[in-house]
Amino acid sequence: MNKFRVGLTRDFLNSEGELKYDIGLDILNKDPNIEYEFFSEYTQEVMPEQIKDYDAVISLLPKYTGNSFKGVERLVAIARFGVGYDMVDLKACTEADVMCFITPQAACRPVATMILTFMLALSSRIFKKDLLLRSGRWNDKTDYMGWGLTGRVVGSVGLGRISREFFKLAKPLDIVPIAYDPYISDSDGQKLGIKMVGLKTLLTQSDYVSISCPLTEKTYHLIGEKELDLMKPTAFLINTARGPIVDQKALTIALQQQRIQGAALDVFEKEPIDPDDPLIKLNNVILTPHALSWTDESFRAMGEADINGILRVSQGLIPESVVNTEVLNREGLRKKLSRYTNAQDL
Repeated sequence: MNKFRVGLTRDFLNSEGELKYDIGLDILNKDPNIEYEFFSEYTQEVMPEQIKDYDAVISLLPKYTGNSFKGVERLVAIARFGVGYDMVDLKACTEADVMCFITPQAACRPVATMILTFMLALSSRIFKKDLLLRSGRWNDKTDYMGWGLTGRVVGSVGLGRISREFFKLAKPLDIVPIAYDPYISDSDGQKLGIKMVGLKTLLTQSDYVSISCPLTEKTYHLIGEKELDLMKPTAFLINTARGPIVDQKALTIALQQQRIQGAALDVFEKEPIDPDDPLIKLNNVILTPHALSWTDESFRAMGEADINGILRVSQGLIPESVVNTEVLNREGLRKKLSRYTNAQDL
């Protein structure tokens, strides 16, 4: 049998062609039936010729469109690095009989920690105080009081793995946790110690609003001008999920007019953000380049999760966390999986 071939997108390498991070490739090295290589170049949109000779791909940043799968017959799986999959056209992926799977468990703690980091940075005004010291304004520190977290209401838009992990991490701070999630019942929230409320209630009551839901047609611009106007003028918005969930123009105006206290954003409607974007000129928002959760720990964990999924595929098995689940019923996918040995669950 031919070896199971894995391609990795070029953005895992630096400009010298060296691996930037430990993503668990030592696990693949132990399997003699698998060979892997990196794409010869990085493109923002994956081209068919880049993936047509692989059985599976481990993908970091590039997009997959309908064009990406034209003439691609061998590929059976795309292992997305992280929890987001909005860069993959799932309909086209399914029609090409290709599974797309993600790494939710591996990303859970790092992203939850990122939310907590933002909340602490906002409440302590750490960047403003750093600037005071660097600009020789030591005595101005009394003009920049922070805000304690005890008893503050923290509302999460979405109550999945990440937000649950965040609330677990934040529990010793004695915050008041609430959440909005149409897919979580009041009783399930109660079991977690989190009060479930409507979106309007969450926005009007929260001192910190954290976005922790996936980007879908229903959540696009879920937080717009009307929703921002519901927030307290002393409240903060945190978005670590996907930029388009928040209407960035409306948020910028709200921050400019100080209708909310501030924000912390790791994601944006357009990435990378335009260097001339008015958000960058504001001093009441913390901005990071969709990478605050990137640590050696998180990349190793996500790499291991992707590779373990690929090992299952190489045995003809279904990996965990497939997002285009409808593909699992397609005859074309089943035929592809039957090419591999030990197809135990077909």
